[in-house]
Amino acid sequence: MLKSLFHWKVLVNLLLAAAIFTGLVWLTFRWLEMHTNHGKEIAVPNVMNRSVQDAIKILDDSGLEYEVDSFKYDPKYRPFQVLQIYPSPGSRVKDGRTIIMKVNPRTYAQVSVPDILDRYKGLAFRQLEQVGLKVGDTIFEPSIQRDAVIRMMYNGATLKPGSLLPRFTTIDLVIGAGPKRNISVPNLVGLTVQEAKAIIAQNLFEVGLVEYEDNNNDESDIVYYQDPASYDVRDQGMQIDIWASKKTPAEMGGKIAQLNSIYRIKIDTVAPSQNYYEDPMYRAPERRTQPQVERAVPVTPQREAPKPEVKSTEAPKTATDQKTTVTTPKTTTPKTTTPKATTAPKPDEKPKAKKVIVE
Repeated sequence: MLKSLFHWKVLVNLLLAAAIFTGLVWLTFRWLEMHTNHGKEIAVPNVMNRSVQDAIKILDDSGLEYEVDSFKYDPKYRPFQVLQIYPSPGSRVKDGRTIIMKVNPRTYAQVSVPDILDRYKGLAFRQLEQVGLKVGDTIFEPSIQRDAVIRMMYNGATLKPGSLLPRFTTIDLVIGAGPKRNISVPNLVGLTVQEAKAIIAQNLFEVGLVEYEDNNNDESDIVYYQDPASYDVRDQGMQIDIWASKKTPAEMGGKIAQLNSIYRIKIDTVAPSQNYYEDPMYRAPERRTQPQVERAVPVTPQREAPKPEVKSTEAPKTATDQKTTVTTPKTTTPKTTTPKATTAPKPDEKPKAKKVIVE
């Protein structure tokens, strides 16, 4: 067995195999050197702060490939200015190597507008800030949705959710201020359904029931009845029901009378008869004033001054001849005013008697 391994023919075959393998390896590396330009390197040119058009021209002349990537917008630099490059300038690279350039875009990157309609304004502000949009003017408009976002505006036009805008763009928001109270309902009778819906929306009411006579849902039909009635007072945001037909309102008199019996309830305003029982009502008691009775002021009789005694030279009279003279004072009856109320008269007071002088 060992003799066969060391046979000269076997040794020749092993040497041939080793030579063939070595030749293949050498040829492979040689081919790789020729294919990859081994030892031939190119210095990366410095294209920093140049415009992207100039940088592309320089790289093409150097035999290098390039890839442009939009970088974060920086208003300090010019639009389309090269801000970064990889590999760095001066590096040795092979011919055909791809160079990545970071370029300042023309403006901020575009972002999608989030759907903030019918949401509370505080939540809407936070969502816009998260995507990089700013809130400009807030316009309050009468609406049943108080403090909710009704519309988004950009440069005077209505903005839809999902639209693309540059980052840090300022948009305006229309926010509901709550419904107005006691607004007159517009007259819709005689208009088409399409016109009636436009007027309802214009007056900030809601379209309620729309009933077509022929059930064709044709918005060119004429409105012949509405509820609430025209010129009634309602709050904004309330629904207005309309009935439409191909016929004119004059031809729909019977249907209008039927609807009036349902939606127009008459209230009897005639005053009730006097024979009806009236609920007792509280009345304040009348204050009676007692008649003032004037009291009779007694009149004090005047006293007469006594006459001086006259001495007579005549003989004194006898007792029988003497006459007693008594002066009776005059009494005056005081006047009393008769009061309205029946009161018992007071008895007259007797005047004091005068002194009696006996001559």
